[in-house]
Amino acid sequence: MRKDHLRPLFKETKLDLDDLVMPIFVDETISKPKEISSMPGYYRIPLGQVADEVGKAMDLGLKAFILFGIPAYKDEIGSSAFAKNGVIQRAVREIKGEHPDAVVVTDVCLCEYTTHGHCGVVRDGVVLNDETLPILGRIAVSHAEAGADIVAPSGMMDGMVKAIRDALDSEGYRDVAIMSYSAKYASSFYGPFREAAESGYKFGDRRSYQMDIHNRNEALREVELDIEEGADIVMVKPALAYLDIVRTVKDRFGVPTAAYNVSGEYSMVKASAMNGWLDEKAIVYEILVSIKRAGADLIITYHAKDFAKWFNEGSL
Repeated sequence: MRKDHLRPLFKETKLDLDDLVMPIFVDETISKPKEISSMPGYYRIPLGQVADEVGKAMDLGLKAFILFGIPAYKDEIGSSAFAKNGVIQRAVREIKGEHPDAVVVTDVCLCEYTTHGHCGVVRDGVVLNDETLPILGRIAVSHAEAGADIVAPSGMMDGMVKAIRDALDSEGYRDVAIMSYSAKYASSFYGPFREAAESGYKFGDRRSYQMDIHNRNEALREVELDIEEGADIVMVKPALAYLDIVRTVKDRFGVPTAAYNVSGEYSMVKASAMNGWLDEKAIVYEILVSIKRAGADLIITYHAKDFAKWFNEGSL
């Protein structure tokens, strides 16, 4: 394999645009794109421009998108998350109206929509798991009604997949898939996302319902439970520090597996590249290949649009 033109024939891992899911932050409080200071080059997109953003990405060859909403109104139970004319519901209708072939994934959680910033109903400073489940079902159904192809519960509430599957099926949305954040760790890599989605919590932390970073076997139990409850795709989040979990999940269960290349991982690369310390293009490619090599079928990544441009230029 010493000749350059031979090595590509024997690549064991092939990375393609179909492997990527592009996150979009849809903000109903702004009228023009707003750069996220901790995520250089990434923007919140106004509701009125979200279909254009998807169209530009599809022109580059991207097909799948996951939507996160920044609502104009928040309350204790996150009621705007399941409102018929909520920011995500409207965004999905806008996208599907102009780009029916786009694969639209929606985040099903409460943290962006609650005044306290936690992923569930809170009473006396405690996040209430069981009381949250019916609300997650309502959110998922409202997204399905708007035209979402996949709903992605991200709060790590016990029983959330079953509650959502039952709610979708009872309303006739049996073909709407569930991509569960099955092994979502209580990671320090999420900081920039909290600025991007205005989802920072006002007290405590999320360790009572997200996973302990030390644990591997717990991740396998969580994934197995989600599969039993009806998850169509399971996810590991974050990606880079948990590639061992991605590999083990894929080997153990053999189901469609996603990995989330999260905001902190993106921002570290961007900051280093802006300082001239790393070759951004080469590093992004290496990172995404490593996630695919570990066993991910889908990679949610903020690098998707840049990667697509480089891929189309043939410069990778």
